[in-house]
Amino acid sequence: MKRYCLTLDLKDNPQLISEYEAYHQNVWAEIQKSITDSGIISMQIYRLHTRMMMIMETEDSFSFEKKGQMDASNPKVQEWENLMWKYQQALPFAKEGEKWMLMDKIFEI
Repeated sequence: MKRYCLTLDLKDNPQLISEYEAYHQNVWAEIQKSITDSGIISMQIYRLHTRMMMIMETEDSFSFEKKGQMDASNPKVQEWENLMWKYQQALPFAKEGEKWMLMDKIFEI
């Protein structure tokens, strides 16, 4: 099993943050299926003000490239991603089109 941590910001708007969290209390079934179909075993998202952190535990065979290809060919995932972009904003140093960014592990005990 592999573990990944990713980060992304939300727009600094309490109403939008509330809406974003409401969507994540009832994630569409098609989105949940796309997550598990890609080899993600567990996914959690944490938030502090506008900063979010996602923790993913995956099968050993998981790859971001394969997940990206699957997402690009899934209209429901594209609909979800476009909707979520209303609430999300790229990190200041992100490249054009980059959303969730992979974090480097710097400590473990």
